[in-house]
Amino acid sequence: MPDPLVETWQIHDRIHAYLLDAIAAPGLAAVGPTKGRSVGQAFAHIHNVRLMWLQAAGAALPAGVAKLDSDTPHSAAALKQALAGSGKAIARLLESSLASGGRIKGFKPHVHAFVGYLIAHESHHRGQVAIALKAGGVPLDRKTAYGLWEWGVR
Repeated sequence: MPDPLVETWQIHDRIHAYLLDAIAAPGLAAVGPTKGRSVGQAFAHIHNVRLMWLQAAGAALPAGVAKLDSDTPHSAAALKQALAGSGKAIARLLESSLASGGRIKGFKPHVHAFVGYLIAHESHHRGQVAIALKAGGVPLDRKTAYGLWEWGVR
């Protein structure tokens, strides 16, 4: 069984896939009322920020995990695959950090705060995704909206 901190990260990471599974292809182009990133761009941003932190921490990227061009539309499957790869790389970074004193190079104060930071950042963008979908006329169905909070089954 993974460390509870790593398991928390893994649950959070699986929620992205759960959300992407509920978004029909046209929804990926939806943009919120403030005209920021599209839904697809938000997911690409999440992935790219993970890669930025992995690079800052000096972690090796797994084969096939690369930055996504934010201006290129990506399918839900491609976004899920990218997020799965970067999510696993973050989990390995967490495991390594926990085994070697709980520090993340380039981040203070410790690995627990790092996970909190990542989850807060990514959840902020998940909220933007929900708003963009609603503004774009393709809101999340009720089951999915509530399912985002069911961490015990994700």
